[in-house]
Amino acid sequence: MHTGAKNGLRAKAQKLLEKLPPPLIQFLKFGMVGAVNTILSYLITNTCYYALHLHEQISNFVSFLITVLVSFLLNSRFVFRQEESRQPWYQALAKVYASYALTELVLMGLLLFIQERLLGIPHFIATFLNLCVTVPLNFLLNKFWAYRKHRDKS
Repeated sequence: MHTGAKNGLRAKAQKLLEKLPPPLIQFLKFGMVGAVNTILSYLITNTCYYALHLHEQISNFVSFLITVLVSFLLNSRFVFRQEESRQPWYQALAKVYASYALTELVLMGLLLFIQERLLGIPHFIATFLNLCVTVPLNFLLNKFWAYRKHRDKS
């Protein structure tokens, strides 16, 4: 594809994006960061397990620690604009870890138990169904709690 065609596609995409409401654009960006993190999580977990011979739970925990940090770095730069929130970066990072711990460790564990053990839903279907709950919940927790913009008290 030559440069003129690329610029034409880029201009059409930009016009389409301008018509979308800002929260939807923000959610789409959040989803793109999530897609990157999903791939990264898969690679880290399997590298830890197969190459480093770590226990599966340790591999999963290492992946969790790294991918939440990556999520924070990408989301604070491209999605929620951390520099605008007026809270220290470490406070936002702690909130991001807390939100993902709640949704990915606690809620996901509970949902998987109910779906797989009690309802007999296969794991690959249950994990997909859970994305429909955890992704929007993570977005809301990040947007309205972890990256919430604090107003000046003056």
